[in-house]
Amino acid sequence: MAAYVPTPSPAATAGVPPGAGPAPYDPLFDPLVSPTGLGQDYAPTYWVASAGAPPPDDGPVRADMDVDVAIIGSGFTGLATALALARDHGVQAVVLEANRAAWGCTSRNGGQGQNASGRLYRSQWIARWGLETARRLDAEIREGFEYWKSLVGTIECDAQPGGHLYTAHRAKKMAFLENEARVMREQFGYDTRMLSREELHARYTADREAAGALLEPDGIGVHPLKLAYGYLRQARALGVRVHTASPVQGWDTVGGVHRLRTPGGEVRARRVAVATGGYTPQGLHPALSGRIMPILSNSMVTRVLTPAEREAAGLRSTVFITDTRTLRFYYRLLPDGRMQIGSRSAVSGADARHPRHLNLLREGLARKFPALRDVDIDYSWWGWVDVSHDMMPRIAQPDPSQHIYYACGYGGNGVSFSAAAGRRMAQRLMGQAGAHWDLPIYNSPLPGHVFAPFRRIGQALLYKWYYLRDEVI
Repeated sequence: MAAYVPTPSPAATAGVPPGAGPAPYDPLFDPLVSPTGLGQDYAPTYWVASAGAPPPDDGPVRADMDVDVAIIGSGFTGLATALALARDHGVQAVVLEANRAAWGCTSRNGGQGQNASGRLYRSQWIARWGLETARRLDAEIREGFEYWKSLVGTIECDAQPGGHLYTAHRAKKMAFLENEARVMREQFGYDTRMLSREELHARYTADREAAGALLEPDGIGVHPLKLAYGYLRQARALGVRVHTASPVQGWDTVGGVHRLRTPGGEVRARRVAVATGGYTPQGLHPALSGRIMPILSNSMVTRVLTPAEREAAGLRSTVFITDTRTLRFYYRLLPDGRMQIGSRSAVSGADARHPRHLNLLREGLARKFPALRDVDIDYSWWGWVDVSHDMMPRIAQPDPSQHIYYACGYGGNGVSFSAAAGRRMAQRLMGQAGAHWDLPIYNSPLPGHVFAPFRRIGQALLYKWYYLRDEVI
């Protein structure tokens, strides 16, 4: 079956009356220029096709309401925040979602759950903040990863444990991986080790590009939408309300009360948590203006491979993999025998459907696994990743005088870290004290950037430089 890529529809962001069913999915949606959607259907991902029917939600907001906590966004972070508030603090939040539950990157990612946060490696943490702070940050991220694992253990989400492989896509990258493995062992106590090309091919995957790999023991591949549906079920069972097709179209604060205007009514909240990630709409709130760089990531999934095809390609493990490109490829063998691969994509939503982006993935798969060059692709999609200007996330209250909080900037590591971020954001909403609040991901807001209005021009130039650095220099 050929990859399904729908055509855009003018109705994709048009008003949808309550009960009219989902609006068409808009493949050209771009958070920097598009209006917020209203009840859009899911992107045509493998995860949507294989997750089963979505759990019930609470439908659109239909009247004005007063609430204690409103959460904007029903992806991993929003649902994890709502779940932690209900389970740990007895607070039943109201979640407002513009489209369908887990509509954004939560249903479009690669399902790679790493013991990581943001885009920086641990050696870069040391260089930026010093060893003591880096060790405390590592302990926080590690605790968060264990928390996420505890949630995964309660939900049927096709979990594939076994760790994570960083493959050196060129021989010159082995020194970088060797240094990172040494830092993780000696400074943070991880059981990381290096694999030669021969050992990688014999035990894990015969990636023809790879000169070797770093094996991290921590890592679980998951079906991300099944996991999100599990969060949704658990949260609603504890009294959380999740209102879909309810975008926040206006936000005023009067007398300490936040007035969130949706098509079906005004939600008046004492506290607001923003969990919109790479889909944060322009103008939602000044505290978020210019703070996130939304980056498109493409993904594709093959048809089910036969045992002979898997053997010919040297696919011997379901451990998920990332290579050392700046514009990295991430890939893995799925539980049903399909191969999934993703990488960075177009600069703008208007260019997202160009065939060259899918061809980039096809060629990437073929370079790594020549036996799969002509295999049919069953699913192809793209989604927006939230990258902060300093490459690290924030779970912050940007203005101490206002009860507004956000968690975002994961840079592609949100599958697992979003659970910890949601738990910490719930604690911040409740004013809970903690020694961890002085860590860099908590003690400052997301940084802005003087050239934020011109970010797309800079991104296009950077992509050209990254290609040269990754493939030529």
